[in-house]
Amino acid sequence: MSKPTIYTACNLEDPITLDYDTVFDAIMDGEVVAEHGMMRWGSNYTFLVNIHHEDVVFMGIYKPRMGERPLWDFPDGTLCQRETASFVMSEMLGWDIVPPTVLREGPRGIGSVQAFINHDPNEHYFTIREGETFSKVDTQLQRMAVFDAIVNNADRKGGHCLIDDADKIWGIDHGLTYHPAKKLRTVIWDYAGKPIAKDILADVQTLCGKLDDEIDPHLQQLNQLLTPREMLSVRNRVEGLLQLGAFPMPGSGPNRPWPAV
Repeated sequence: MSKPTIYTACNLEDPITLDYDTVFDAIMDGEVVAEHGMMRWGSNYTFLVNIHHEDVVFMGIYKPRMGERPLWDFPDGTLCQRETASFVMSEMLGWDIVPPTVLREGPRGIGSVQAFINHDPNEHYFTIREGETFSKVDTQLQRMAVFDAIVNNADRKGGHCLIDDADKIWGIDHGLTYHPAKKLRTVIWDYAGKPIAKDILADVQTLCGKLDDEIDPHLQQLNQLLTPREMLSVRNRVEGLLQLGAFPMPGSGPNRPWPAV
């Protein structure tokens, strides 16, 4: 599967398109500069920044560890690692759900740095589901539902689903993932109980093999970002999906995030 073009921006009024590898190299090795300010509504410090690499300049999302609000159920200072681990899982599956994201030093210390996706902020999961493009993106949303089950996403709000100018859907805000206990909270319950498509299950089966391959580079990254207990839970969730062959059903506890968008 070829890598998607990244629809990003030099600033909020200047959208640009870049190839995937260019963006990833810049996220990895470029200079994080020119903070445009904090993103509103987030629980943790999230900065809109510029990323400079060679002759490329585009916007990114920087979430420093020092700006994470303590939570009772997630270890302190780990949300930026979970953001990055979600990108690694997206790469392992070959689904390109999460924009290029790395854990690295920034102006306010270590944190996750992610490519900014240019999008219409008025578009989100609920408008996409009811819109004219739904039939074109249905498979993408099915993959996202399976992805969230694998990473145990506790916060898939509708506004965490972005659609770019090529009708590519991206998932963002993955700090609340990989908890060992069942915490799936999502707005994407439309497929609950339905059989998972064979091609999606085939990708999950391939992932299962990668999780047992000690020399797989993505697995090595995950092992650095997550605890052994969290990794064991990933394997259990993957095996459970393969055995069930269907999208998970909502659990007995809280299963939808608030607010929904």
